[in-house]
Amino acid sequence: MSDHNKRPDISMQDLASVRRLEAVGFRAWPAASIQYDGSWQIRLTAGHPSKRLNSVNPLDPSDHRDVELRVERAAQRFRAYGRPLVFRQSPLAPPQLDAYFDAHGWRRFDETRVMMAEIGHLDLEDAMDHLPIREIGRYVDSSIQVHGRDPVLKPGLTEVLSSIRPETGFFVIEEADTGPVATALCVHDNDMAGIFELATRSDARRKGHGREVVTTALRWARIRGAEKAWLQVEAENTAAVSLYEGFGFREVYRYDYRQAPEQPADG
Repeated sequence: MSDHNKRPDISMQDLASVRRLEAVGFRAWPAASIQYDGSWQIRLTAGHPSKRLNSVNPLDPSDHRDVELRVERAAQRFRAYGRPLVFRQSPLAPPQLDAYFDAHGWRRFDETRVMMAEIGHLDLEDAMDHLPIREIGRYVDSSIQVHGRDPVLKPGLTEVLSSIRPETGFFVIEEADTGPVATALCVHDNDMAGIFELATRSDARRKGHGREVVTTALRWARIRGAEKAWLQVEAENTAAVSLYEGFGFREVYRYDYRQAPEQPADG
């Protein structure tokens, strides 16, 4: 494996932050089925194809026994579910597992940055306020339209959002003549507020809608007592990374996905 692809060494203190953010993330985006093989969390969701909902998530850097056997066991579970086997590799994944994947030609893709900020340090004043909408169905319709996704995903996305246990705000920015132009989901979990599913409609970008919907979501979370905001963004999405860095978010860690060479490219 080249140095470019290696995850950086991370301290024990940082690992504690990773563990907390991983746990908050799992609660904010709940899978339909969760099983464990040792400390490997196996998440499967028949109704939605999201990789975060359909992946193996190793959660202990020291848990690397019987790697080959356990990978095959996971593959059997994914085949039974009709999903391709995907591993989500955060700093909690054992290096020996990455070495196994390298030796067997597993590809690495969709590197994601996990970023965090102190809400009290963010400038949240320069935008209109928007109340969260109450109807999940309306939010799902708006989100699918803004993302440009297939409407067939509506039942699965509705099921995922209905399963979120922490307090959740559904935000939609609309224009009177064109309908929804931006959406975001904010999950308030104790002192943490996670931003998910942020999108701006393709024909309405570079007009400040993304910043507006993030600002109003974080204001909502701040009023409810959230002290830290966090989010996940693909490393190659430079526009979104720039938006978040402009708010004051800073990277805590990265994760990526691994998949066997014989699996389909999209995972």
